[in-house]
Amino acid sequence: MTVDTSTTHTGEQPSTRRTTAALLALSLGGFGIGLTEFVIAGLLSEVAGDLGVTITAAGHLVGVYALAVIPGAVIVTPFLMRRPPKHALMLLLAFFVAGNALSAWAPDYGVMFAGRIVAALAHGGYFGIGAVLAGSLVPPTRRASAVAALFAGLTVANVLGVPAGAFVGQQVGWRTVFWIIGLIGVLALAGVAGLVPRTEPERDQLPLGRQFRALARPQVLASLLTTALVFGGMFGVFTYIQPLLREVTGYSAAAIPWLLVLFGVGLFAGNLVGGKAADRNADGAVLVLSIMLPIVILALGAVASLPVPTAAGLALLGLVGFATVPGLQARVLRHATGAATLASATNIAAFNLGNTVGVSLAGAAIAAGHGLRSPAVTGAVLATLGVAVMVAARWMDGRARVAGRSRGSRTVRSR
Repeated sequence: MTVDTSTTHTGEQPSTRRTTAALLALSLGGFGIGLTEFVIAGLLSEVAGDLGVTITAAGHLVGVYALAVIPGAVIVTPFLMRRPPKHALMLLLAFFVAGNALSAWAPDYGVMFAGRIVAALAHGGYFGIGAVLAGSLVPPTRRASAVAALFAGLTVANVLGVPAGAFVGQQVGWRTVFWIIGLIGVLALAGVAGLVPRTEPERDQLPLGRQFRALARPQVLASLLTTALVFGGMFGVFTYIQPLLREVTGYSAAAIPWLLVLFGVGLFAGNLVGGKAADRNADGAVLVLSIMLPIVILALGAVASLPVPTAAGLALLGLVGFATVPGLQARVLRHATGAATLASATNIAAFNLGNTVGVSLAGAAIAAGHGLRSPAVTGAVLATLGVAVMVAARWMDGRARVAGRSRGSRTVRSR
């Protein structure tokens, strides 16, 4: 992806000030999207009561969003890849605004369900295209940090937005929250329009059919599978953290929001740390963090009856888990030559697919009578499988490089 010289002074990267403004605009969109995905979990009772459905039915509004991200990433994104990324992001933000407006207005459950799907269609493409665009605005040595800046909005949504959204919803109604999220989308759209430089699509994009085949490259598949397994492990534990904190650790209901803020702080810190580490060595950072994650998950389950260690473990879970994101995204971009945008969006879909699998396995373990600590076991197993995939991928990559050097040396000798 190259910067259009008509919109910059140098024809290379924009100035530092302009780059910072552009990344902030992209991050604001990420904040809104993160908010719309997660805030409803704190408003289920209000939504269920207003729409006249059960809590379980209201909970499906969380699940349908995660599932709708997947077709949004792999079906919607390909239609946008030939457009200038800035224009594609503006179109996706328009989808996002429309979906949240539909949710806020929804006269019944069916319309609310549809609104969640419309909003989710923007999710994968926004982060997928946005990650490639963010990386194009900075030198190669800072690309992972630029991707981390994009995802910073998502982490801030968890730290501040979700608790604030739950509070506003309880005070003035859940519909107001979705109107506010829609307004955030409008502001993000305006920011992208005014602050993000116009860039051209990837120069070396493969034909669409070959791009999908590029997703089957061993290193790309390994990255996607690692993403799904690592995040499935973490999210399965986090989804059932509230009953664990209440019934096993013994925290009061009033303490739960503050503990969730602590987890969000871990996410934010992990995003920054992971970006810096991935700039130095993306593969090494992902491997080390992936090894640490199952250890943290098992430790959290082991100390769940102790309030202070549990709180510390919750923050550490967010930090280690989300620190893998910049490295995983950078790894996909590096190995998906000619199909970086599609692979980037597909990696976002892998996050959500992994979340769905992780939550299902954790829920099945609880339903089977293994207790509220059992998600720590299922989560650790998934994360460990992610480590195994990454180790195998690094081994295959090393062998391929040795074989390439060997072929090169034989060619030189033959001359």
